[in-house]
Amino acid sequence: GMRIKTESDLVKDCREGVMEFLLVNHPLDCPICDQAGECSLQEFAMDYGRGYSRYQERKNVKPKRTRLGPRVTLDDERCILCSRCIRFGQEIADEDVLGFVDRGSFSTLTCHPNRELDHNYSLNTVDICPVGALTSTDFRFKMRVWFLKETPSICAESSIGTNTNIWSREGIIHRITPRCNDAVNDTWMTDSGRELYSQVEAKTRHKSFRIDGNPADANDAVQEAARILGSGNLAVVASGHQSVEEQFLTKKIANHLAAQTHIVRHWDEGDELLLSEDRTPNTRGALLTGLTDALPAESLSALTAKIDSGDIDTLLVCSEDATTAGLSADQLDKVKLIHLGTHSTDTSEAAHVILPGLTVFEKNGTFVNLNFRLQKFQQAIPGPAGLLPDIMLLGKLLATLVESDAPTNINTIWQALANEVPAFEGINFSSIPAD
Repeated sequence: GMRIKTESDLVKDCREGVMEFLLVNHPLDCPICDQAGECSLQEFAMDYGRGYSRYQERKNVKPKRTRLGPRVTLDDERCILCSRCIRFGQEIADEDVLGFVDRGSFSTLTCHPNRELDHNYSLNTVDICPVGALTSTDFRFKMRVWFLKETPSICAESSIGTNTNIWSREGIIHRITPRCNDAVNDTWMTDSGRELYSQVEAKTRHKSFRIDGNPADANDAVQEAARILGSGNLAVVASGHQSVEEQFLTKKIANHLAAQTHIVRHWDEGDELLLSEDRTPNTRGALLTGLTDALPAESLSALTAKIDSGDIDTLLVCSEDATTAGLSADQLDKVKLIHLGTHSTDTSEAAHVILPGLTVFEKNGTFVNLNFRLQKFQQAIPGPAGLLPDIMLLGKLLATLVESDAPTNINTIWQALANEVPAFEGINFSSIPAD
């Protein structure tokens, strides 16, 4: 029989009183605050505040621009002592680093003695801070959030498949934040995953097609790659970094040329939270598409033996640096090498044809995470001028080899996937939910 009133005069006065106390020492400078546009306190003040201040005394002045760690900067004068960041460290990240010192309105957020906020989940405290107290050192005062476009994506750091939002403007990515998915990552992500957008503008980025080191037209490069692949004993080094669609086309090329496929394994220590041991986003996709029939081995030892014996004289390497998996420079010199990838590596340096690819931020596609959950990512920014999506390059390469039409866009590829791969029966790209 309990009855609760939420719109009475008493409730209204209580709400206004709470907001008044929260703003007693809070600086009223929203137009210059880095949190403006996504500030919970600002929204609550508009919805439930009095609209004016009765406070005449001088506000407490607290430290500004305090370095809490390598990625987080504190403007303590804005802190409302909600303790969300402290609880996150204790209950989620298992890194009890932050706490309050002093008493009453003089309380200040700080790190424990001889500690700093340097764990791999520190930027989640910025996400959950309801005001502009905790800020990302990288993003701080660089761009107003209302100028940015949000694009749903998937973190390619590991097989967890963390759901993310890419924040961009005019073709430039300014930050990456987690996107809520209770079945995968809740509302958290790693700091290292947020930094992956730096690869887009890396100095080692491939920005042109090349044949024997010389710039080439896209069609000429594809034609030359097809000629080389079709004239030798081929092996294919595919990747767990490739999308489901790219792996499907790579498998078709390998099948047509009766080539063996090899998947490079990227394994490292996990953190039992949102960083798995498998440091590729789509190894399970390779299992479903038939590109591999087991989790990949540690190295390409089987391939090195065949290159040394002369059984393999042509190599297609997709989204990998084969030298990190055991191939030597001498062995790369023994084969005709085609490389499809985004950045310059020792492998691409030895390639006869370079087909420059796009990063995960510049294309559409899908990954299958470690729990075999199919998730899609969407293009956030355009790729470098003149470059083509990887599925178009692989589709054109396949069409040239089979001398017939081949799927080159994501919708037609999914039609083929649904028909040929039992795990994807009845699925099309548009029907895959964003989360």
